[in-house]
Amino acid sequence: HPLHYMVIMNPLLCGLLVLVSWIICIVNSLLQSLMMLRLSFCTHLNIPHFFCELNEMVQLACSDTFLNNLVMYFAALLLGGGPFAGILYSYSKIVSSIRGISSAQGKSKAFS
Repeated sequence: HPLHYMVIMNPLLCGLLVLVSWIICIVNSLLQSLMMLRLSFCTHLNIPHFFCELNEMVQLACSDTFLNNLVMYFAALLLGGGPFAGILYSYSKIVSSIRGISSAQGKSKAFS
């Protein structure tokens, strides 16, 4: 029911959404950190960056990084593509609900 946003969104649901987003962030960070632990690094390395980004640290590893790259790109696809697909689905439901309105005045009011 996309047009009933004010009824559906209550403080409990907002809190749950925040909690779920925090848990997803923590699990992603923990996964990436644990994946870094399995890599071995050469002894004489200079890190040319002030901020040790995950991708740059994986590139500095001397061991095989295929699994790390696979997990990193899959997580980026999941964490970026999932919300994008949800937004597109939500907007499609809104547009289909508005198209179901029979009067032209109702449609223009809903679109505005």
